[in-house]
Amino acid sequence: MKLGLIINPLAGIGGAVGLKGSDGEQIVHEAFERGAKERANPRAKEVFKLIKEDNKNFEQIEILSAPGIMGSDILDELDIKHEIVGKIGEKTSAEDTTRIAKEIIDRGVDLLIFAGGDGTARDIYDAAGSTQACLGIPAGTKMHSSVFAYTPSSAALVVDRFLAGDGYEMVLREVMDLNEEAYRKEIIDTKLYGYLNVPYVINLMQASKNPFSRGENNDIESICQYVVDSMEEDTLYLKGTGSTVLPVMNILGLDGSMLGVDAIYNKEQVGKDIYEKNILDLLDKYDKAKIIITIIGGQGYLFGRGNQQFSPEILRRVGKENIIVIATKTKLKTIDGPLRVDTGDAKLDEELSGYYRIITDYDYYTVKKVQ
Repeated sequence: MKLGLIINPLAGIGGAVGLKGSDGEQIVHEAFERGAKERANPRAKEVFKLIKEDNKNFEQIEILSAPGIMGSDILDELDIKHEIVGKIGEKTSAEDTTRIAKEIIDRGVDLLIFAGGDGTARDIYDAAGSTQACLGIPAGTKMHSSVFAYTPSSAALVVDRFLAGDGYEMVLREVMDLNEEAYRKEIIDTKLYGYLNVPYVINLMQASKNPFSRGENNDIESICQYVVDSMEEDTLYLKGTGSTVLPVMNILGLDGSMLGVDAIYNKEQVGKDIYEKNILDLLDKYDKAKIIITIIGGQGYLFGRGNQQFSPEILRRVGKENIIVIATKTKLKTIDGPLRVDTGDAKLDEELSGYYRIITDYDYYTVKKVQ
């Protein structure tokens, strides 16, 4: 069995610092200026650590990897034998991903594993088309595509099934991509880019993100009105991302951001489109805080997709009991199975599991489990 590995080392770095993506040299520079932390390499390392531990015949698996920070560095850290394919310069690019993916595929790998987001999936598709078996490790900001496993541990389990030759089926799954420049202007411009051939295992692979339905407007307004009417005094409210929660700001007559995190205190705005550092500063200032979020339709995520501004430190400080979840009944119907979190901190993911009351109308709740 022969596996390939490619990591986009810049994937996801713009999420926690509120830049809504990582495409472009200027965005990367600004992300690091804001204190962005590497996301893709630690996640890929977790996957290969688990694969190594779970497979008795791991030494017999041949691994072809992109060089340095695009793959081989984490394999060296794990003391995993591999062969380096291709070359990279001091800075990496989408062109490197596509070029090296083609070189690895030409060497006849059974499964090409990549770590990144929707942009990386697009680059892999450019190299692999719809015939080569591929699997995505989720490490980006948005990840609308259905070629990714739910979490790094889920990705490891999918690879285990693939190596065993049982418990999965090869399925063509959507590669979706979002125009990041438009996204930063709060315009959602998503398109289907193509299909990758993915080893699909139910409950381990994420679905495509369901688009917002205009018919839900009245329900959303009712839900958000209830949230506003229920706001407590002397409490910091951190409004999350998405069109479902934006009406909270509109009802209050405040200038909100649809795709960013906004802050409210005593129904006055104290922050717009803020990121991790800004939020931590506010938590130092105010004693009580609550987070208002929605669920990603079709995928069922509370955290880890498009709202990485809520870092593990922030979520621990606010506390599970202070997380307000809102969603229309229509959105809940798009989700098969439990809700999910993918914060990048396995212990925190476990702490955030359990049952949540989802506000689905004015003073009306539905109970859903987070797994």
